[in-house]
Amino acid sequence: MKTTIQLLSDHIGQEVTIGAWLANKRSSGKIAFLQLRDGTGFIQGVVVKKEVDEDVWLKAKSITQESSLYVTGTVQKDDRSPTGVELVVSGLDVIHESIDYPITPKEHGTEFLMDNRHLWLRSKKQHGIMRIRNEIIRATYEFFNKEGFVKIDSPILTGSSAEGTTTLFHTKYFDEDAYLSQSGQLYMEAAAMAFGRVFSFGPTFRAEKSKTRRHLIEFWMIEPEMAFVEHEESLEIQEQYVSFLAKCVLEHCRIELETLGRNIENLEKIKAPFPRISYDDAIKLLKEKGYDDIEWGEDFGAPHETAIAESFDQPVFITNYPKDIKAFYMKPDPERDDVVLCADLIAPEGYGEIIGGSQRIDDLELMKKRYEEHDLSDEAYKWYLELRKYGSVPHSGFGLGLERTVAWLSGIEHIRESIPFPRLLNRLYP
Repeated sequence: MKTTIQLLSDHIGQEVTIGAWLANKRSSGKIAFLQLRDGTGFIQGVVVKKEVDEDVWLKAKSITQESSLYVTGTVQKDDRSPTGVELVVSGLDVIHESIDYPITPKEHGTEFLMDNRHLWLRSKKQHGIMRIRNEIIRATYEFFNKEGFVKIDSPILTGSSAEGTTTLFHTKYFDEDAYLSQSGQLYMEAAAMAFGRVFSFGPTFRAEKSKTRRHLIEFWMIEPEMAFVEHEESLEIQEQYVSFLAKCVLEHCRIELETLGRNIENLEKIKAPFPRISYDDAIKLLKEKGYDDIEWGEDFGAPHETAIAESFDQPVFITNYPKDIKAFYMKPDPERDDVVLCADLIAPEGYGEIIGGSQRIDDLELMKKRYEEHDLSDEAYKWYLELRKYGSVPHSGFGLGLERTVAWLSGIEHIRESIPFPRLLNRLYP
């Protein structure tokens, strides 16, 4: 019977065949232990010299790392194994012998491993990270579909900036200027006026040179927009969404979390509602902690976010940032014109901001004023202004960075490990 490692627990006591690669091996004089992987999981294959043909034993002793093979054996219960079973091998059929595989069991530097990303993905650690990434993606669709959202795809090449900044990759679209998208948000606002609740899920780009463990130049964003939803309700949806992601990872990726050495107790604490602190109070908190390098009106850096997060054991919302350091489309607080109805969700354990969101300006005249203040092109942004001209409603939205969320829930140190491949931009810099 041909099956996969993932399904072996359904075949205890039965003889099965799996296609696999040899991840590693060790042996004593009379027993060889083969660490096998097939993409669905990892398992130990045990070859006992006296119980197999000499040809099988010689193959078990000589087979090299990452060789591909068919393995036949009997599934046996093993409570010490993460999968609960092991395979007592009776037959080996080598498909292709791997020679001089470059990633050996010894320690390698991160740069070497990233340069060999196409092979490093085969490791148990990277397998665990990608499985968790996949679960976050799956859970994202489940959550938003259940909540009545419609997925709408936004363009990757755009004619203008979503954030009103210069951190854009410029290119030419035939004879016109074009840019790699830094957000699908503006398009999702238009879609929300048609479908009520929508989200996009795609690649975004930021032309910012940053050599930190928390930044990427190309990354994936989940960006919901919601008509008839104000700031407070948006925060509730955000915390429900993040709590759901953590719950799903705990339920479906337990083996992967244990492989990565993730602190499970920390993830079990992630349950809505999340604590909140205003920007004003966050500045006071930092001053009390001895941070004299930040003043009211300045944006937080990574050390500041980490210091704020350390005061809580869950993700924390920092709300109501100063208007002058936030995007042009954010709605001012009705009680204070100098701050806006926004929030950043800061992950614990030093992983920084995973969500940025706000209530959007819905007043036509105020948006016109913002256009003037930010010197926005009427030609490029006319369509966005018209969303306030024809049936404007209160609406809110947010963006969650996939890779940073993967890094946080996985507990890994380098965010580049959370991407399947070091795409061109992330290879060039950092």
